[in-house]
Amino acid sequence: MSSIKPFMSLNTLKTIYCSYFNAIINYDLPFWGNSPHSVKIFRMQKRIIRIVVGCNSTVSRRNLFRRLEILPLLSQYILSLMHFVVKNKNIFILNSKNHTKSTWQFNNFYQPINNLTIYQRRVHYIGIKIFNNFPPYIKDISNNVRKFEIRLKGFLHTHTFNSTEKYFQYKSIRSW
Repeated sequence: MSSIKPFMSLNTLKTIYCSYFNAIINYDLPFWGNSPHSVKIFRMQKRIIRIVVGCNSTVSRRNLFRRLEILPLLSQYILSLMHFVVKNKNIFILNSKNHTKSTWQFNNFYQPINNLTIYQRRVHYIGIKIFNNFPPYIKDISNNVRKFEIRLKGFLHTHTFNSTEKYFQYKSIRSW
């Protein structure tokens, strides 16, 4: 990217980024996006974004991602994971199937209890956990996949998270 930057416009560089780098990181992202290697790939993504914009490492990356309208790796991971969950709703169990009483979690997916870290990193477990923690205005339209993705992208462009832990902390600190 740094070798072609002097000859290309910002829009062309963004197109090259989306067609090459973004296509590579999005391949099977729900299955590897929670791995320890994702930190290295996120650093590489930040470096490429800074090259595209032409700024040094002291500039905040959050503003750069927003300016280019590109989702950071974790946001892309959440988006692709939620796309998987919404498209495959039939393999998940609703709390309404397990409990007869109507509670505030009645329409959430049933979260199986498991203490093994390897199980908690799997697509099914983390997908349910992230979906259940979305605000109701996003979860309520999950039956319409296209509207769900649009609203979710808007949410992820507005809120950037460095890790899934930060996402869950954000939920507990701020009320939806």
